Amino acid sequence: MTSTNQHIQHHTEKNQNKARLLISCTDKPGIVAAISTFLHEHGANIVESNQYTTHPDEGTFFIRIEFAASDMKEKEETFQEGFKEIAAQFHMKWRLTFLYKLKNMAIFVSKELHCLRELLYEWESGGLMADIPLVISNHKEGKELVESFGIPFYHIPASKEIRHEVEEEQLKLLKEYDIDVIVLARYMQILTPHFVSTHPSKIINIHHSFLPAFIGANPHKRAHKRGVKLIGATCHYVTDDLDEGPIIEQDVIRVDHRNHIDDLKKKGRLIERTVLNRGVKWDLEDRVIVHQNKTIVL
Repeated sequence: MTSTNQHIQHHTEKNQNKARLLISCTDKPGIVAAISTFLHEHGANIVESNQYTTHPDEGTFFIRIEFAASDMKEKEETFQEGFKEIAAQFHMKWRLTFLYKLKNMAIFVSKELHCLRELLYEWESGGLMADIPLVISNHKEGKELVESFGIPFYHIPASKEIRHEVEEEQLKLLKEYDIDVIVLARYMQILTPHFVSTHPSKIINIHHSFLPAFIGANPHKRAHKRGVKLIGATCHYVTDDLDEGPIIEQDVIRVDHRNHIDDLKKKGRLIERTVLNRGVKWDLEDRVIVHQNKTIVL
C-alpha cells in the first residue's frame, strides 16, 4: 500500500462517523439553539464550532460545525432530510458533508509546475485529504511528474480558436470522474462563462499577483515597471470576471530596486505554491463560505 493510500485509509477510518455543516443566513435569535437541539436529538456530538456575524447593518450569520455520531453512514439520509425543516425556518443556505466521502479534485496545469508539485507533495503526505483522479494539461511538461504519483495525465492542447471544443472534452472528463473541486495550478487559459457555470464556487485559481493589483497577464513585468516593494499571490474562486472572484487567501514577499523581472518571478513562485495549497486545503475542509464577492473562512 502506498503512503497516499495509507493516509486516505487512516482518514476514512478516523472520520467515518463525522460530518460538517456550513450555514449562512440572516442573523436572529435561536439559530445556534435550533442547530444544537437538532444534533442532540439525532445523537450527535459537536466536535468543533466556529461562527461569525457581519456588521449589524447587514446582519448575516455564518457557522461551521463539525460533529460526530455513531453509525453516521446509516444516518446520512436522516440528517439530510431532517435538517431541511430548520433550514427552511431560518431561510438558510447550507451544505452538509460527510467526512468518510473524500472529495474528487481535478488539477489543471500548463507549463509551470511549481504549484502542481506542491499540491502533489502535500497530497502524498496527507496534507490534502482528497482523491485526485486526473490532471489535465494543455502541455506535456507535467506528464512524467503526475504519472509518478500514479495519477492519470490528460494532455489536451488548448488555444483561443478551439476553446469550446477543448472545454467540452474537459467537461466530459470531469463528469466521468465525478469531480467536486477544480484547481487551476497555473493553468494559463481563460475559461468560458459556460465552463465556469458548471462548477460555481468550485474552481480555485492561483493568480501571481496581490489582487486587485495587476490583474491579467504579465503581472511581474508590470510590477517591476511600477517599482513595487511587495509582490504577492492570490488564491480565489473563478468567476466570469477575470481575476475578480472571491478571494480565499493571499500573501506577499518583499522586493526592492535590485530585483529584476526574473527575480520577481522566482520569489513569486514561493508565495504562489504556499498560498494555493492553503486555499485548497481550506476548501477541502469546508472552511470557506462565499458571501457576495467575498469569502468567510472559518
